[in-house]
Amino acid sequence: MKKIGVLNYEISEVIAKMGHTDSIAIGDCGLPIPDETKRIDLALIKNIPTFIDTLKAVMLELKVEEVVIAEETVKVSPHIFDEIKREIGDVKINLVTHEQLKEDLKKCKAVIRTGEQTPYANIILKSGVVF
Repeated sequence: MKKIGVLNYEISEVIAKMGHTDSIAIGDCGLPIPDETKRIDLALIKNIPTFIDTLKAVMLELKVEEVVIAEETVKVSPHIFDEIKREIGDVKINLVTHEQLKEDLKKCKAVIRTGEQTPYANIILKSGVVF
């Protein structure tokens, strides 16, 4: 049995397979996930698990060099944007339209669907390197 880190097999597997600049997304329960992108569905009930809790867990294992966030997140859900900034630290933030973020999901190795019900609680994490 895995002792520490992300216990979810699918998330752990995707992270282990990621290379430099590969990406994984975390989204609220309403984010449309493209058919061609792997869906890891964690949603149980309203806000369980939360977007931020899921982000915290993924950040424990994934070296992130850049994130992509929708401009709408900053405007509509600024508290989520502030929490994201706290969790990612000095990582570069690339703001795009929500439509562009949804298009970029097609390039992600997977999208993790949470139970979050806050508008625009979505992020794409681009993998860095640890050396």
